[in-house]
Amino acid sequence: MSDTRTGPDGIARCAWVGDDPEYRRYHDEEWGRPLHGDRALFEKMSLEGFQAGLSWITILRKRPRFREVFAGFDPAVVAAFGPDDIERLMADAGIIRNRLKIEATISNARLLLDMAPGELDEFMWSFAPARPPRPVSFADVPATTADSDAMSKALRKRGFRFVGSTTMYALMQSAGMVDDHVDGCHRAA
Repeated sequence: MSDTRTGPDGIARCAWVGDDPEYRRYHDEEWGRPLHGDRALFEKMSLEGFQAGLSWITILRKRPRFREVFAGFDPAVVAAFGPDDIERLMADAGIIRNRLKIEATISNARLLLDMAPGELDEFMWSFAPARPPRPVSFADVPATTADSDAMSKALRKRGFRFVGSTTMYALMQSAGMVDDHVDGCHRAA
C-alpha cells in the first residue's frame, strides 16, 4: 500500500486520511500546523486523552459536542466542574463517556489554572524537537520518541493525567511540534 493516496479532488495526502471528508479537512487544515495558546493546547491534550484506545475520526466527529459540553475547553469553567457536571457528562451520548477521562480533563484544567498565562504553551513547545527528516513512509513515523517520553514524564510530574508518551506524540503531531506528513503528500511541500 502506498503511503499517500490521491483523493477525489486529485490531491495526494497521507494515506491514513482515506476518503472521509472530515479527515481530509483535518489533515489539510489542522494536522501538523503549529498550534499555540494554553486553551487550544488544553483542548488538544484533552481530546487526545479521550482518543486513547479509539480512532481519531471518532473524536473529530464528536469534537463539536465536546466543545459544547466542556465550555469551549475554557480551563476556568472546566476547573469549576463538580460531581453534578461529571454525571451530566457521563449521561451525554455525544461524547466519550469515560469517567476517568472526564475526571482527568477537569483535574488537568485545575492544574492549568495553577500555571502562569502562556506557561502551558511554552512548556509543551519546549519539547518540540529540531526538525527531523521528513518521513518517507509511515514505517518512519514513530509511536513515541524521547521527546514525547520527556513531555509525558514532565506533565505527569506536575500531576496531569492521560498524558502518556503515545498520546503526547499524537499531540505533537497534531499541534505541529513535529511534521509527519510523508513524502508525496501535498502538505509535505
